[in-house]
Amino acid sequence: MGKAAGICSRVAVIGGGAAGMMAAIAAARNGAAVTIYEGNDRVGKKILATGNGKCNFSNRDFSADAYYGNGLKGVDASRLAAFFQQFSVGDAVEFFEAAGMLIKEKNGYLYPWSEQASTVLDILRLELVRLGVEVKGAAKVTGIKKAENGELVRLSPFEGDGGYRAVVIACGGCAAAKTGSDGSGHQLAAQLGHRIVPTVPALVQLRCSDGYFKMVAGVRCEAGLVLRAGEWTQEERGELLFTDYGISGIPVFQMSRQAAYLLKRKDPVTVSINLFPHMTQEEFREMCVKRLSRLQGESVEEFLLGMANKKINLCMAKQAGLKPGERAGAVGRKKLERLLHSYRDWRVHVAATNPLEQAQVTAGGVDLAEVTDRLKSVLVPGVYFAGEVLDIDGRCGGYNLQWAWTSGYIAGKSAAAGI
Repeated sequence: MGKAAGICSRVAVIGGGAAGMMAAIAAARNGAAVTIYEGNDRVGKKILATGNGKCNFSNRDFSADAYYGNGLKGVDASRLAAFFQQFSVGDAVEFFEAAGMLIKEKNGYLYPWSEQASTVLDILRLELVRLGVEVKGAAKVTGIKKAENGELVRLSPFEGDGGYRAVVIACGGCAAAKTGSDGSGHQLAAQLGHRIVPTVPALVQLRCSDGYFKMVAGVRCEAGLVLRAGEWTQEERGELLFTDYGISGIPVFQMSRQAAYLLKRKDPVTVSINLFPHMTQEEFREMCVKRLSRLQGESVEEFLLGMANKKINLCMAKQAGLKPGERAGAVGRKKLERLLHSYRDWRVHVAATNPLEQAQVTAGGVDLAEVTDRLKSVLVPGVYFAGEVLDIDGRCGGYNLQWAWTSGYIAGKSAAAGI
């Protein structure tokens, strides 16, 4: 990504987030005079919140399977490959290392060595300064139009800034609006005639209709999860967090965008929770046989002791219609067997996701069928797209920021060259 000699074009970048800053850097390194229009007072506000402030900026364990698009139909893997061949995880690592950032890896997850998101943001901001990129804060673009000569792009309400040969729309989706992702990028794209794939929250908590979650709120445990809606299933495993309204944690986040689309089409959605994901079915059966062999005099609460967190045990007993203090031996073996096996298939009923304001990213966006492999609009010459505004969303683990670096680089470089 070395800087090209001379100025070949003027490029406007709408949005100063991760994708927008990378687009501006790529365009400037390829000879363009670049101006960023950022709706917030300063660029990069959302970056500071990523990875709980530690900024998981990419992942060595890269796979196209980590990305989604096109609702529930799935994204075209060959198109994804074409994008990531142009700017890979290795390219992202090289970019930040060249800027002086030491990198820490945890199970493939990549972080700045400082474990501070501000390190990533500072590197991007310093590079913008070094390249002479103009940054306009508190500058919200409301429209894009061609000038009368048909060549220059003008931005509303900034017509006085003159025309640009190209514009990169990189102002995010509509998740976490307080950080600036307010859906304005989709509005701009729609004004230009682009189709917007319906948006839903992604990487977000699930709200459940079952009435017992206050009993287990705050409990964390390792679990296997299966999202179900008719024939649709998705399996995840990891640390599950119970809230007073439903379920959270990384495995829930990983399936939330699929749940949101299933709910959008009015499908009944459940999640099966397996509290013993480390055991095979046979191992679990043997454990249950041993537990059932020592029923003499124990209460239901004592019988369940050690199965899971005490709050979960009491909740499971209540759902089975049993009282904690009653004698397990008097309950009957069949009821106790059903109770034990419910720990392997605890069905909860999903009513909704938490709203976009609480989501980490947006699923849906500008239809990929309407952009080239250079992320150029096929409808409006001189317009490019980058980042979350497009219909690509990734799993937890740095994949969404990698998409920001990749798409920003492609769009910025292409805008500078006019290709």
